[in-house]
Amino acid sequence: QVQLVESGGGLVQAGGSLRLSCAASGRTFDIATNGWFRQAPGKEREFVAAISWSGSRTYYADSVKGRFTISRDNAKNTVYLQMNSLRPEDTAVYYCAFTNGMITTNKYGYAYWGQGTQVTVSS
Repeated sequence: QVQLVESGGGLVQAGGSLRLSCAASGRTFDIATNGWFRQAPGKEREFVAAISWSGSRTYYADSVKGRFTISRDNAKNTVYLQMNSLRPEDTAVYYCAFTNGMITTNKYGYAYWGQGTQVTVSS
């Protein structure tokens, strides 16, 4: 099993920045791909960003490209999501996810999920 703990969410004004962290523990050697997803009230959980184990490949949703950056520190078993130029439409619960499979934007490809952290962007 892999346990995930997210942190870094909060309330920020439009145009501001936040950095989310996701620390993994347990069978971390099973981890191959990391992803961030988000879910706004009444909406489906949607893909935000993903990164391969080596960090050499990253994918982003079009809505966050150029504003968000995913990165990882394997020595700390931690994945980060740097969010800049935040907009009110970025308001959601953000979830980190891990899988031992190939990098994917599909939420069903991820076996392990964090508990989520709320990000609220005020206008």
